[in-house]
Amino acid sequence: MTQAATRRTPGTPCWTSLMVHSLAATQDFYHALFGWEFTPGPQQLGAYVRAVQGGRPVAGLSELPPERHLPVTWSTYLASDDADETAEMIRACGGTVAVGPLDADEAGRMLIAADPEGAVFGVWQEDTYPAAEEAGAPGTPVWHELLTREGAGVLKFYQMVFGYRTEAAAAEDPGCRTLRLGDRPVCAIQSVGDALPRGRGPFWMTHFAVADVDDTVRRVTALGGQVVRPPSRGAAGRRATLRDPEGAAFTVVSADREVGLA
Repeated sequence: MTQAATRRTPGTPCWTSLMVHSLAATQDFYHALFGWEFTPGPQQLGAYVRAVQGGRPVAGLSELPPERHLPVTWSTYLASDDADETAEMIRACGGTVAVGPLDADEAGRMLIAADPEGAVFGVWQEDTYPAAEEAGAPGTPVWHELLTREGAGVLKFYQMVFGYRTEAAAAEDPGCRTLRLGDRPVCAIQSVGDALPRGRGPFWMTHFAVADVDDTVRRVTALGGQVVRPPSRGAAGRRATLRDPEGAAFTVVSADREVGLA
């Protein structure tokens, strides 16, 4: 049975994308790692493909112009009912809008922005979204966290722009603030202090579900990636943080534990 399309609450993570230097090599890596297939997407900002898992688009990959030597990072997109209005709120609250708002073919309207601490994120406006797969399906994004040195200051920005409520930090992870919309946790801000990689600013981290974290770690290294944090068990289950061959960091979590729904 086909589920009806559902609308995402503004502020909910609704997409994740990656700008890379070699689109073909990156497609090969994630196809081998997650089993993703690829279909063409909007081309306004250059070569772009959608990663598809189980018939559902789960992420976007685009290629940087050859002259742009930028660090490669996964970017989280947050839902909006009105991208233009959200852009004004971002500016009014101390953030910056780098790209857009602009139309992405007929798929929707988007922008790329940065919060006051410099973490890049996207905003996506679309009337409907595909019905979600079973939570935690392997190869799909299941959670998003902003990693920053000190989250207290930037927390107010996201609350003002997207209306989040916050949840008290768990005793085992006092640096984490969970952001909620209604009664539902949707993402988090993680204060990591000096553990933030040297030479780079705050960034959003995408978590992908996998069937076997340890096996995924082994395959990442065999495919030319790196292990940032080896497998460990926490409140949300077994996880590991990795880098792809171009240096983009992401976290994998056990698919048998619900972290959140992207």
